[in-house]
Amino acid sequence: MSVSVAGMALALLLTAAPPTRADDLPTIKLLIKDGRFQPATLEVPANTKFRLEITNQGPGPEEFESTELRKEKVIAAGVTSNLIFQPLKPGSYKFFGEFHPDTAQGQMVAK
Repeated sequence: MSVSVAGMALALLLTAAPPTRADDLPTIKLLIKDGRFQPATLEVPANTKFRLEITNQGPGPEEFESTELRKEKVIAAGVTSNLIFQPLKPGSYKFFGEFHPDTAQGQMVAK
């Protein structure tokens, strides 16, 4: 690598935006209780990386799953877990729980 190319590479690294830390992400909270998601409709920021904090108050395990969002996570009763989402385009995205398919239904609306 020549000096001028190395200098340009260093300049690009110094001017690039710093990576986003998970602690700096907007956090959206979702509760699972009695086989239902609360709230059933989540509003999330469009075009922004964010964290979904899911707390399962039980009883029993439940799953957060979305084919559209390509996310799936089983959460035991009494546990809080996080999922990180890359920026979503504005729109509506369905999610569900496989342990209570009739009641564990929700949607995420990116605005």
